[in-house]
Amino acid sequence: MARSILTRLLLMIPTFALVMIIIFVLVRLLPGDPALALAGDRASDAELATIREKLGLNDSLLTQFVLFIKATLSGDMGRSILMRAPVSAVIANKLPITIFLAVYSVGLSLLIAGPLAFVAALNRGRWPDTLIRTVFQIGLSMPVFYIGLVLLTFLAAKLRLFPVGGTGIGLFGQLYAMFLPAMAIAFYTSAIILRNLRSAIIEVLDADYVAFAKVKGLPPRVILGRHVLRNALISTVTLVGLSIGNLMSGTLVTETVFAVPGLGRLMLEAIFARDYPLIQGLTLTFAVLVSGVFLMTDLFQSWLDPRMRQ
Repeated sequence: MARSILTRLLLMIPTFALVMIIIFVLVRLLPGDPALALAGDRASDAELATIREKLGLNDSLLTQFVLFIKATLSGDMGRSILMRAPVSAVIANKLPITIFLAVYSVGLSLLIAGPLAFVAALNRGRWPDTLIRTVFQIGLSMPVFYIGLVLLTFLAAKLRLFPVGGTGIGLFGQLYAMFLPAMAIAFYTSAIILRNLRSAIIEVLDADYVAFAKVKGLPPRVILGRHVLRNALISTVTLVGLSIGNLMSGTLVTETVFAVPGLGRLMLEAIFARDYPLIQGLTLTFAVLVSGVFLMTDLFQSWLDPRMRQ
């Protein structure tokens, strides 16, 4: 296990190197002038020149890239043009909100998809299976922002059961205030997880060792828990890891619709403001988060299936 962890950590080094190159190049390809976005339309040429000099935009791209690498490796992501504060401090303030929303959404997805996948698999071909798959097919065909707008319209605006936006105070306040954005994501994600887990459960139920366990007279709960669930989760864990990774870097629309002050909404504001340092810091943060999630996914898969450690 230790060797497996070390190997995966070493493989992350070239990944981060490539990510930093892509971040630097793509940010410089954004249309618009960050100095103009910072100073405003009425700024004079002298003021714009001073801002560009302060931001290092007059240096060559190679010089800017070397300075970007040195600053990043030293933990200095620069100063945000939009927030007028250190990028690391701005990200640290918003990061817990995005992580909470992603974990909350995946938790709801598993609570929804897990039991229903077992019901559908154990009743394959019958009406419960058909009903469950039909309902979640609808969720799979709708984009997350549309689901969010529907939930906002009925549960927040009309029935006023939940707040329209915000994050709440304390754990229970956050669970209540962020239920709608988490549910919007979970309804879509659970449809994907349910389809995968249902297929995996059916495949395991048809395996020879499950039939042998039934012949031995093992109780159904032992067969489902010890043999079926553990083996069916191997492929589903990968899907859940991908879902968390996508949520970490794809919360922009959801956080904007529900006015959640997380990293996704901050990224949108930084793009409109042409805030180079903040965009670079956010993109690098998303890359670190996604890589960390994939590492944890690999480790959990190795625990479920020791053959994957080799």
